Amino acid sequence: MKILAENKKAFFDFEILEKFTAGLSLLGQEVKSLKNFGANLRGTYVVLRGGEFFWVGAKIPPWQPKNCPQWYKEVRDRKLLLTKSEIKYLIGKSREKGLVFVPLRLYLKGRWIKLEFAIAKRKKKKEKKEALKRKAIEREIQRELKEYRF
Repeated sequence: MKILAENKKAFFDFEILEKFTAGLSLLGQEVKSLKNFGANLRGTYVVLRGGEFFWVGAKIPPWQPKNCPQWYKEVRDRKLLLTKSEIKYLIGKSREKGLVFVPLRLYLKGRWIKLEFAIAKRKKKKEKKEALKRKAIEREIQRELKEYRF
């Protein structure tokens, strides 16, 4: 499993409740471009439209800019490939107040490109500060333990 892109900021900004994996409906040159250059997941999101889920806001640069078709759009909505049971479950979750779908990771599984996304709840500023303090304390404890091991 080769990771093409990761959204580390999502773990800081959101409380992750549940993770899902979906395939992507891509063009051939988009696949080549993702394998070579990767993508930026920050600012992208997953949205429900007409009973289907789409990955919105992702910018995938052309594989060969000088040999790119005129109709190619870097930023477009890309369909997520999910099972019917997953779609029904996610539609139910999308109706709950305060929950959003956040892309976490884009990776290769065999020859297929997969998008891992999560059902998440946005953290408040106070929760973010507490998480930073908790992390700093844990780091300090680990540093102290490391000194006493020798």
